[in-house]
Amino acid sequence: MKRDTSPAHTLLRHPLLRRIVPQVRRDLSETYARNLHKWLLIAPIIGLSVGLVITLVATLILRLLWPPVLRFYLAHPWTMLPGITLGCAGAGLLMQKLTPNPNQHSTEEIIHAYHEEDGVVDTRPLPAKLAAAVATVGFGGSAALEGPSIYGGAAIGSWFFHRLGSLRRFRLTPRDRRIMLICGAAAGMSAVFRAPLTGIVFALEMPYKDDMAHEALLPSLLASVVSYFTLGTFLGSAPLFDFPAAAGYSMHDLVWSALLGLAIGLLATAYVLTFRHLRGRVVRSAQPHWLKLAIGGALTAMCGLAFLALYPGRLVPIGPNYEAVSAVISQPHGSVQLVAFAALKLAATAFTLGAGGVSAMFVPIFLSGGALGVAFSQSVVHSPAIALYAAVGMASFIAAAYKTPLAAAVFVAEATGGHAFLIPALIGAAVAYSVSGDASISADQRLHEGPRQRLNTAAADD
Repeated sequence: MKRDTSPAHTLLRHPLLRRIVPQVRRDLSETYARNLHKWLLIAPIIGLSVGLVITLVATLILRLLWPPVLRFYLAHPWTMLPGITLGCAGAGLLMQKLTPNPNQHSTEEIIHAYHEEDGVVDTRPLPAKLAAAVATVGFGGSAALEGPSIYGGAAIGSWFFHRLGSLRRFRLTPRDRRIMLICGAAAGMSAVFRAPLTGIVFALEMPYKDDMAHEALLPSLLASVVSYFTLGTFLGSAPLFDFPAAAGYSMHDLVWSALLGLAIGLLATAYVLTFRHLRGRVVRSAQPHWLKLAIGGALTAMCGLAFLALYPGRLVPIGPNYEAVSAVISQPHGSVQLVAFAALKLAATAFTLGAGGVSAMFVPIFLSGGALGVAFSQSVVHSPAIALYAAVGMASFIAAAYKTPLAAAVFVAEATGGHAFLIPALIGAAVAYSVSGDASISADQRLHEGPRQRLNTAAADD
């Protein structure tokens, strides 16, 4: 037989190439051992579905319900008491009658499902919980849209696991269900705040106080981008909050940012511990769920009425309060007024969510931190860089209360458009995160991934 002496054959038989090819094959095998290509289809499906659902929820609350309700409350302040009370009572009735456990919802349910249920979420009560969130927030409860967005997104991700898990081509494992849960949560957060990077980082940080759900990185990235563009197609993609243009910062500002982070970290610790104590007492109470929420709604309304009695105007510490972010930063307010606003906003949030309101407190503590940051700038630093200290206060409160320091700083940069504030915000967030210790809004957050979870992950990979 004639020996093949062609250049191609000679090259393939070269000793160096014969050593390299097996190594390349092993590297490719390890690189694609997790079947990453399957997420190129699954994650965008989740992102598109979540984006459509969150667009509907955001439209109902922020465009159709809350604006006329707020105008009516400001024109007739006394109507806050019956309006918020009835809205919260209605949410409580929905949860009591249509869900298996009215105390389980929002971010807390997702963190619990991630750690304790292997990512399983009962999606049957999803419509009732979303309706309860609309009633809670749309009629003036002190909360915003991140709760139903994270819960709704994660529930959709879990639902898709059950629908796609039977298809052999995807080769889904129980570990993938947890990934899809986080993937959906990231998509929900990205859409509602029009901030895809925030959605990714927050969802990865959310289950732990000092760790991240690393395995969900690629799916979360894909789903977040798709959900962001889906909502942006209908509602626009401009930053959610209107910050003034950044003028930079000095070393002097960085020192004051650290001190502001220290103060807010200590305040956040006290607030988190108080809220957790209040929430525990409400959960243990034998009263009907709708009555607990009605009482919480009434107390929330009293916070709004008290602030308007002291400071008449359009700024009021109830509802989603997206409009209040620009008002706090761009309009002149005294430091005492801002501190009073932050205090009553935090109290109203504790009453709404501590009583069982269906949402989360990301925006309320974000806004309260911003108000305190502006007051700190005016009264302590005497700096004209009000927006900078507002951003630091916002990031610090989120980092301390939720144990998500990276997401806090990224959120400030994305949602406000104030990217020049990123370094001061990171410094404030890091200090607040450190001094707050293990205190967290979530009782189900774990410090880090435990040995059992690592073992299960390794087994699933094998």
